[in-house]
Formats: sequence, structure tokens, C-alpha cells
Amino acid sequence: MERYKNLHLWMIIPMAIMQIGIFYDYWGDLTENAWSVHIHYWTATLWYVYLIIQPYYATRNKLEKHRTNGIIGFFLAGGVAMTALSALHRDIVNAERSAQMPEVFGPFEPWFFYGIAAVEIVMMSAFIFAIIQSIRYRHSVEDHAWWLISTVFIIMMPALGRGMGVLLIIIFGPTSVVNNASLYLTTGIIIAITLWAAVKYGRVNHPATWLAIGVNLFNLLFEPLGKWEWLQGVLRAMIKG
Repeated sequence: MERYKNLHLWMIIPMAIMQIGIFYDYWGDLTENAWSVHIHYWTATLWYVYLIIQPYYATRNKLEKHRTNGIIGFFLAGGVAMTALSALHRDIVNAERSAQMPEVFGPFEPWFFYGIAAVEIVMMSAFIFAIIQSIRYRHSVEDHAWWLISTVFIIMMPALGRGMGVLLIIIFGPTSVVNNASLYLTTGIIIAITLWAAVKYGRVNHPATWLAIGVNLFNLLFEPLGKWEWLQGVLRAMIKG
């Protein structure tokens, strides 16, 4: 338990990264965002908050509060996953619209949105798996804590990726090269942070670490996945726009 005494302070960093990354995309057109976007944003934000306060309670012998908040937190984690999955219809809608109105979407072709949908399904499946594992190993402090910490790195891509994309577009303009650069830079940053945290807490060989790294490496396949016509058909049939 002593190892995680200051964990709550370190968890402020991914919380700040997430908020900075998504700031323009969410707050820039706040009143135009769909209800599902608001629900997902706030459930995800509260999840990050929980990953700050829960280690604090656990390492300050406030175990009753930790357990009570843990029950609420697992309910919240389900909300993060379900709202993310339910919002995938936006990607299908955008894929269809970008095919009909390419002048409006610029470099964002239909495959881009299909690719996002494909990798987000895998991402949220991994998030759900990590949450279930944290419940299964709730009697092992080390495993319970690390499975929960890994969720930060598993779901960091959408927020940080959007922020990186906006930054590069401001600097270089909206081009496909910028999209690729944003993907690789964001993936590299997340994997570097994941490995740094794993080394710091002695969890390099933990399955949660490799799950987080694997998910982020899988995100690099979003272009070939998005261009796979068979997969496009499956996504359209499965997720109604």
C-alpha cells in the first residue's frame, strides 16, 4: 500500500491531459453537441476524478469510503463504456455524410470514421475487461489497483488524439499527413506514459500494462481497418446511423 501513497497526485496528470486534449473539441461547440456527447464526457471525467480520490482513500486508511465509492465507481465505469459504445452511430453517420458531401469534411474521408468506430469498439472492450479484472482481483491490492490504473491509458487516445489533431491542424492545416502524424504522436505519448508508470510502480510485466500497450498499438491500424469494405458493411449493419 505504501507504494501507492502518492498515486492520487500522479493521477492528476492523465486527468489534465484528458481535459486539455478534449477542451477545444468539446467546449468549442458546447451548445451543438448531442446529448450523448455530454453524458459520455461527464461520465469519463468523473471516472478520472474517481481514479484520483480512490487511491487517496485507500492509502489514508479510509477503507469504508473507498469501498462505498468503489461500488459507485464501477457503476460509473459501466456508464463510460456504454455511452462510448452507444455514441458510435455518430461515426457511421459521419462516414455516410462525408461520402455525400466531401467538400464539407475535407481530408476526412469515409474510411476515417469507419476506422475510428472499429478501434473504439476494441478500446472499450478492453476497458470493460480491465474493470472486470479489477473486480475479480479486488482482494489483491496490487492487481486491483493496477487494473484500474490501466484504464487511464486504455481510453486516453480519443481525448488526447483530438487535442493533438487540433494542434497540428492549427500549425500545418487540415491534411491527411497531419492526421497520420497526430495518430503516431499520440500513440507514442500514451505508450511512453504507460511504460513510465509501469516502471515506477514495478508493473512492467503485468497483463494490464500489456493490454494498455496492445490497445494503443491496435489503434495504429485504424486506416487499413477503415478501408476494409467488408468491415465497413459489418459496422453499417451493426451500428445504425
